[in-house]
Amino acid sequence: MKQVTPLTITGGTLVTPKGHLDGAVRLEGGLIAALGPQVRPGEGDTVIDARGKLVAPGLVDLGVFAVDKPAFHFGGITRAALMPDQSPPLDYPSRVNYIAKSGKPDLWVHPLAAATRSLQGEELAEIALMKEAGARGVATGRRWIADSGLMLRMLQYAAMLDLVVVAHPEDAGLAGEAAASAGEIATRLGLPSAPAEAETLALARDIALAEMSGARVHFRQVTTSAGFDLVRAAKKRGVNVTCGITPAHFMLSDLATADFRTFARVSPPLRSEADRQAARDAIGEGVVDVIASGHDPRGPEDKRLPFADAEPGVAGAETLLAMTLNLVRDGVIDSARAFEHLATNPARLLGVSAGALVEGFEADIALVDPDAPWVVDRTKMAATADNTPFDGQGAQGRVRALIKGGVVIER
Repeated sequence: MKQVTPLTITGGTLVTPKGHLDGAVRLEGGLIAALGPQVRPGEGDTVIDARGKLVAPGLVDLGVFAVDKPAFHFGGITRAALMPDQSPPLDYPSRVNYIAKSGKPDLWVHPLAAATRSLQGEELAEIALMKEAGARGVATGRRWIADSGLMLRMLQYAAMLDLVVVAHPEDAGLAGEAAASAGEIATRLGLPSAPAEAETLALARDIALAEMSGARVHFRQVTTSAGFDLVRAAKKRGVNVTCGITPAHFMLSDLATADFRTFARVSPPLRSEADRQAARDAIGEGVVDVIASGHDPRGPEDKRLPFADAEPGVAGAETLLAMTLNLVRDGVIDSARAFEHLATNPARLLGVSAGALVEGFEADIALVDPDAPWVVDRTKMAATADNTPFDGQGAQGRVRALIKGGVVIER
């Protein structure tokens, strides 16, 4: 599916890295050919009228656990970085190569190579060969690598290859099989819990190793006030670290677990209200670089269990944009910053020329009605499973059209 006819989008508000811009964007040969107030459709162009809509980059979802194309298209996602926690894990070049070729042409999947064999944290995988096979980064998966020497060698190796390392900052020795954050809510519910220090201890060590190795480290989820403080301080020292978060952790606190509904069972577990507010502040301040869905659809066999026995994870792709636009309405960030978190920054970390309305970049475009009201209804979701913690919640913001490589995607 290659773009044959040039396409010009007119009448909308362009969301660019420099802010909002009135005008048009012309797509040709699968790339953004021109944009701005001076752009006019060429002879023979297909024209789309985007009046009243945002013309934004297609979302780049960094760190999904499943490829779920209908859900991604609903949510405006045109590229997704797949975590190595697959069956079998992405720890061999052939597996990485297969994933790198999947999804096309209307969804590009960027595999993240497993840092260690079988994601066991004991032996380094063949990272260089997996890069040649199409890996766009290295990831520790759902686990923290406890062996500091092994982690340092992996970071040094990744730095030599100029690959971003996507790390899970949670000390397994403290976290164990916890289903909740230690505190009043976990105590009242009688849930196995772990202290928030499980995150900060892991962050402190990995930031120190990142500083030693010079590697680019992206902490996929930082969720505590103390964790944000560590990342903030590291950035001020010039350490090459970034961090992300999912909507569950800036929209919900551990109060959402009070009815034992397992759709609120996530990893890391939902935090206190103070941590949730700290997350919003960190997003506004720019400490958080990426907002991702953490898309991990789980069926009833994983979720219809006692809370402590249920598997963590949410089907987040369809609600990612709408929940992030809540931050815009609340004045935490503006819409240009929102798409920087959702598209521009993840694309930059992965090293792909996408995620922004820039001449010469891939023509991946979402036409967004930011005020369109809708209600999250798990029974109507496009995802392969309906485990959303936002079921029944009102939302605003819908993708009305999606374009991949200059070609309109049928959704």
